[in-house]
Order: sequence, then structure tokens, then C-alpha cells
Amino acid sequence: MVKAYAKSDIGKVREINQDSYYITEDQFANIHLYILADGMGGCNAGDIASKLAIKCAKSYIENNFLDTPKDKESLVQLIGSSMEYANMVIYEKSLENKQEFEGMGTTLEICLIYNNKAYIGHIGDSRVYRIRKGLIRQLTQDHSYVQTLVKEGTITKEEALTHPKKNMLMKALGCTPYVEPDVRARNYIAGDILIMCSDGLTNMVKEEEIYKTVIEDAVEAPKKLIEQANKLGGYDNITVITIL
Repeated sequence: MVKAYAKSDIGKVREINQDSYYITEDQFANIHLYILADGMGGCNAGDIASKLAIKCAKSYIENNFLDTPKDKESLVQLIGSSMEYANMVIYEKSLENKQEFEGMGTTLEICLIYNNKAYIGHIGDSRVYRIRKGLIRQLTQDHSYVQTLVKEGTITKEEALTHPKKNMLMKALGCTPYVEPDVRARNYIAGDILIMCSDGLTNMVKEEEIYKTVIEDAVEAPKKLIEQANKLGGYDNITVITIL
């Protein structure tokens, strides 16, 4: 049986929390679905974008899950299509009121667990990690400018942490009419722990600290990790989901 624990916090600096999340409330449901979004845009546009992304992706997956063949390719396609649908809705919303919503967008992480596999959809710089057999591994790759520089070998992973443009995204949901999310299926086996989080956590708390905190107590980890991020400055909204 899959269980999940989540918490979201405004942090110490921001005026509103533009992060949103959803976790399957019924642990016995057919669909084990977990979604996290970190909105961006002036005023409350980021807040609206992240909530819309969650609502659209969730309803798309739930409405189409029963009719979708349960092979790997079809489920990967389902996640990808749900993200494309959410993108379209947010993009169209941004055109409705240019003054208020122009430039609105959001990151989006989706994790659907079905039949010993985690189907992970990703766009932006929120992250999904997996802890397995004493090792933590990042399963998503940031769609950010600094990640591109790291990939090219222009800067190191350590330099990326303090780079002045570390928050610049190369890809987000809702900013363009069409989007190509990353969607992958990963094996999900007994003992695995998945962590979904916004960059309000990863910009503040090191990977090894995330690992230590989750291993100690995965149930309390979202609360404890948020406390750590806030102690170190809490410059952004922070959202953490642990799935075990």
C-alpha cells in the first residue's frame, strides 16, 4: 500500500504561496496520483497557474485512466497528454487578461504509481528524487539555464548552486502554446521512497541533508525539511511530498 505525506509553506520572504500540490486522499484508490506545481508570474498569477495545472492534470488523468490501456507506453502518453492539456488551459487563461496574467506559468511534477512503476511527468525546476538501498537519486533534470551550462561543462554542479541566473527557466508550463514535458516510467519497488519538492527546498537544503531527514522519518520529513529551509532563509515557497 502506497502512502504519502505532504506539506507546503509560504517561506520567510514571499507574500503569497504560489506552490500547490495534490496527493491521493484514498490510499485504497485505483489511482495513486501525486502532483506538485510551483507557480510564477506577477501579482497572484503564479498562484492561479499552479492551481490550474494541478486541477487540469488531475481531472485529465482521472477521466481517462479507466479507458487507457495499462501498458507502459499508454500510461506514459496519458501523463504527457495531461500536461499538454494543462499547458493549453493556462496559456489560454494568460491571454484572457494580459495585464493581470501575462507571463504566468508554473513548474509541474506528476507521479502516478501503478503496478510497480512510477510514471513521472516533469517540466521546470521542481524535482523528483528516489531513495533506494541507501542512495538518493534525482529522477528529473531541471529545465533551467544553469542546468544547460552544467550539461555543457561550462560550470560545475557546485557553481550552479550560487549562479546569479539559477532561477531562469528554459521551459515551464503555460508560457507557450505547446510544450514538450519529460515523461518516464521508473521501477517502483518495496522500500523505495519518492520525494517531490519545489525549488524552495532544493535551493536551501543540500541533497545529503534531504536524504538524512527522509531516512530518519519519512512521515515527518516534509515538515522537518520545510523547517530546515526556513532556518536557512526561506527565500521562496517550499513544498515537499514523500511517497513510501
